[in-house]
Amino acid sequence: MVELSNFWFALSLTALAGLSTGIGSLIALYAKRTNTSFLSISLGFSAGVMIYISFVELFSEARKILSGNFGGSGEWTATLMFFAGFAVFALIDKLIPNYENPHEMHKVEEMRDAKEADRFRHLYRVGVLMVIAIGIHNFPEGMVTFLSSMADSRLGIAVAVAVAIHNIPEGIAVSVPIFYATGSRKKAFIYSFLSGLSEPAGGILGYFLLKPFISDAVIGMTFAGIAGMMVFISFDSLLPSAEKYGRHHLAILGLVLGMVVMAASLLLSR
Repeated sequence: MVELSNFWFALSLTALAGLSTGIGSLIALYAKRTNTSFLSISLGFSAGVMIYISFVELFSEARKILSGNFGGSGEWTATLMFFAGFAVFALIDKLIPNYENPHEMHKVEEMRDAKEADRFRHLYRVGVLMVIAIGIHNFPEGMVTFLSSMADSRLGIAVAVAVAIHNIPEGIAVSVPIFYATGSRKKAFIYSFLSGLSEPAGGILGYFLLKPFISDAVIGMTFAGIAGMMVFISFDSLLPSAEKYGRHHLAILGLVLGMVVMAASLLLSR
């Protein structure tokens, strides 16, 4: 059983990761231009952290735990749970309408472009739908961050940092249409901030759903599912966004740096 003392630590990390949408909102509302190179490297870095953790730590640990519990069928169980986690995020993305999908990126420059302003003037409804879409999208991410933090604080910090970086462009995506629809920076920031609350909510729900059933087998299956979710986030959202914001090689540079930093962190902490 995971120690209850980890609860508040895990909740704090999950809340900080989710509320980083507010950072994206502030960038959109007050920055003069989007530093696309930095954002591209950061998103690639986040993907590198998630992919490395997923395959080297989470999936590997899941296979070991489940093999110890189920023998030869443990490998099959871990693999099935990995792709189940993958499928959960794929289904969520499928259910979100394309125009409200949080993967639709925006830049700070749109805030001062007259033509863009005309295009977004009527988009209050779209902005609200964007908040809902990102909330749905972030709910399982909250479970990922929270459960990772409960199981291993070192792992949780790495996941929280990666998710936080991932959420910054989503804050921009919420703020742009809300600002154009209302003309209010305050409302744009509040909506962006609220969209991030779904992450700690998802973390708490995941914890209380799983708490009565916690066992080595459940932890192993959870690790495998989380690994699948993070791999999907990386390939479906982070890397395409990194490519869209900057040049191809900047995204790859960030990806490699993320893996190197994560590998070094894991080796030094053993």
